[in-house]
Amino acid sequence: MTEIHLISCGNVNCYIIAENKNALLVDTGREKYREKVLEKCREFHVNLLVLTHGHVDHCQNAAYLARALQVPIAMSGRDRNLIADNKSQPLSAKTFPGKIVLAASLSSFEKDRIEAFEPEILVRDGDSLKEFGVDAQVVDLPGHTRGSVGIRAGEGLLVGDALMNMFYPTVSMLYTDADRMLESAGKISGMGRLKICFGHGKPVENRVWGRAQ
Repeated sequence: MTEIHLISCGNVNCYIIAENKNALLVDTGREKYREKVLEKCREFHVNLLVLTHGHVDHCQNAAYLARALQVPIAMSGRDRNLIADNKSQPLSAKTFPGKIVLAASLSSFEKDRIEAFEPEILVRDGDSLKEFGVDAQVVDLPGHTRGSVGIRAGEGLLVGDALMNMFYPTVSMLYTDADRMLESAGKISGMGRLKICFGHGKPVENRVWGRAQ
């Protein structure tokens, strides 16, 4: 049986997807939460670290945790440029809450750095992660960033920031490409009954995701 365990790291969520004792770690949180995430990982046999996208709040601990757990890092190749510079894929926002989040994000991109790492595995839509001991699949969800991905496992879908639940459940309030972001939201809507596990906010049941309100 596949289980999804949420690790709350301030306003960012990381997840462990586990089958028996085999597990995947999805996203890593910020530096000050690295020991909390590592402690939770020690309860399982983590075989892979997967990044939903390349923003600092989701991957600042990637290099550290990969070393500590002795596991490879997987992410989309379309987000590799974000490791060195989170501003390399400009973000936009339309709604008032989105603009608040955008301002905070841009400030973070200026002052927070990601320890350099090289992803050993570049994932694509439909890739199975069974070889790492967990029945999970990669889902391309571009728009928030060019290389945003989700992970479908059991009855859940980990969406990273393709959808958000900071103030209320919605499509991503920040995006590099609004049209692709809406296409990804529509793709999620069409996946039927699933628990949506956000990078920010509490999980909700899947629904029809429209434009940000």
